Amino acid sequence: MTAPRLLVVTDRHQAARPLPEVVAVAVAAGARAVLLRDKDLPLAARLALADELRAVLDPVDGLLVWGGAAGAPEGTAVHLAAGDSFPVTRPPQVGRSCHSAAELARAREEGCDWGTLSPVFPTPSKPGYGPALGTDGLAELVGRAGPPVLALGGVLPEHVAGCLAAGAHGIAVMGPVMRDPAVVTDYLAGVPEDR
Repeated sequence: MTAPRLLVVTDRHQAARPLPEVVAVAVAAGARAVLLRDKDLPLAARLALADELRAVLDPVDGLLVWGGAAGAPEGTAVHLAAGDSFPVTRPPQVGRSCHSAAELARAREEGCDWGTLSPVFPTPSKPGYGPALGTDGLAELVGRAGPPVLALGGVLPEHVAGCLAAGAHGIAVMGPVMRDPAVVTDYLAGVPEDR
């Protein structure tokens, strides 16, 4: 599988309604890849939530991605934090959070299927990761050898075209979709069809 063109990142604390309902609306609007981030949940509750999300994604051949490698169900794609160790047994797909050229290079060396690069624009959910890259910074980092990059951090529907023009393979989004999952339609309007 190639990297997703749109990756919806969960955060039940920002969700307008229960997370399975938010994901169902996002999937109905066209989303096909969801990263279950909510790492603060106890493992049993997170596994149960993963089952609920998989029930929404499976009928559309969607991709559920587990945030981090710890506790990931066998055969599930994972998305690693910048500081996470690469799993001993490689999952079917692996993404990694990146914030610099060095982190993108690491993701490439590990054979990651994608890297999220953030923050592209100012966002309260990415404190401490330095100033926003903007599309110029995104273009500079994407231009270096690395895995396909998903632009993350403050990306709004009106930013999609600029992120793709800067070389991003796609985008990852959390807050706007958690608050209004129907906005997926607006994001996908600017994303190539092979999403």
